[in-house]
Amino acid sequence: MNKKLVGIAIAAAAAIAAGTWYWSRPAPNDKELVLYGNVDLRQVALAFPASERLARVLVEEGQKVHAGQVLAELDTRALHLRLAEAEAQAAAQQQALARLKAGTRPEEVAQSRAHTNAAQAEAELARQQLDRVLAVQQDSSGRAVSLQDVDAARARAKSAQAALEQARQGQQLAQHGPRREDIAQAQAQLDAANAAIALLQYQLGEASLKAPVDAVVRARLMEAGDMASPQRPVYTLAIADPKWVRTYVREADLGRIKPGTAASIAIDSLPGKTLAGKIGYISSVAEFTPKTVQTEELRTALVYEVRVLADDKADVLRMGMPATVRIALGK
Repeated sequence: MNKKLVGIAIAAAAAIAAGTWYWSRPAPNDKELVLYGNVDLRQVALAFPASERLARVLVEEGQKVHAGQVLAELDTRALHLRLAEAEAQAAAQQQALARLKAGTRPEEVAQSRAHTNAAQAEAELARQQLDRVLAVQQDSSGRAVSLQDVDAARARAKSAQAALEQARQGQQLAQHGPRREDIAQAQAQLDAANAAIALLQYQLGEASLKAPVDAVVRARLMEAGDMASPQRPVYTLAIADPKWVRTYVREADLGRIKPGTAASIAIDSLPGKTLAGKIGYISSVAEFTPKTVQTEELRTALVYEVRVLADDKADVLRMGMPATVRIALGK
């Protein structure tokens, strides 16, 4: 009997406490939405596009850098030597193209004409000698000249005539000059040489690692003398602008905010002060979603990522810093 009375008394006390909490609980704040999150920002890992030994590393962790500032340099001695070689080859090819475009010199045409005249004289002499040999053979009925002498004279005449024809063809080539195809080939070779120079000049430019934007050096990962490669970053930079607070809002509050809504950001290191901000992004995908949503109560457990952009001109926010976001809600 006593146990029953004790149980009734406990149940009554619990009911009274629950009723007291229910009637005294604070009313929901319809004028302000308070969210909690952490400061976030973008990062970039900088690596060289080529594999070469590092010559200089110029900045330290925590140092502010500006867009275009040189952060590290590769050893470029081999590149400079290759560039000098490519420039020499291009210069030689340029001269070869200029020679073809200029055509045959008058002196070369005159020389070719002289060779033709000499070949013509040789052919005429060989023909005359053959005629004499044949005449002697006919007068002596073949007794004074052997068949071997006749054959040798005929061969000399044919050889001289062939040499004359060759000289004539050479003279025509000299007069016509180089073919258009030869000039086009030389031009293509010169273009290839210039492209090789441009590539080496580009590689020389890429031998200096530059900051892409204004940022802060988060990590210096290599030192002078290390072998750089595209797979090994030299620096990790934290981009100072924009900064935002990554927070989450319940599905029930999702309809109360929208991108562009003004907000204030408070951090523990600046008590009593706030930074201006605004909502810049609201995720369209819920996180921490239950596997099966069946009841209205479970649907309210969904949360959506919200990024609140911060106006941090004084640069007081740091990555990962806890922050409180307050968003004023309209009626």
